[in-house]
Amino acid sequence: MITTGALTESDRVAWENLFAGYNEFYGRPLTPHLADRDWREFSTGERMHALGARLDGELVGITHFLTHASTTSADVCYLQDLFTAPEARGHGVGRALIDAVAGWARDQGCVRVYWHTQTSNTTARRLYDQVALDKGFMQYQIPLG
Repeated sequence: MITTGALTESDRVAWENLFAGYNEFYGRPLTPHLADRDWREFSTGERMHALGARLDGELVGITHFLTHASTTSADVCYLQDLFTAPEARGHGVGRALIDAVAGWARDQGCVRVYWHTQTSNTTARRLYDQVALDKGFMQYQIPLG
C-alpha cells in the first residue's frame, strides 16, 4: 500500500538518495550545499515544500513544490521535482504524489498545479497524460550564471 505525507528528519538519507537519482536522471549533480539548503527549506515549509511516498513503509518517492502568485488567477502551485525509485515504478507512486500535491494545493487555495518535463521523458509522460492536461506550452530559459 502507498502512503504519502511529510518528510521527517529520519527520512533525510533516503530523501537525499532519491533526490540524487532525480538529478542524475537530468544529468546534473546534487551538491551537498544545495541538498542542505533544500532540506532546510522543506523543514520550515515556508517557501518550498516536500512530500514523500512510502511503499510498505519504505520511502520510495519524493516530490518538491512551491506556490507563487499569478497575474491572471489566484495562486498556483508549481510541482518542481517528482521522482520514484526505479524498483518502485509501476506501483502508482508517481500518481499518489501528484494527487497529494494537488490536494495540498487545493487546501491552500491554489487554482491549479503545473509542472514541466522533457519531451523525451516518455515513461513519465504516459502518467502525466492520464492525470493532467498538456496545454502546449514550451519552456525557454536564459541561464544567468
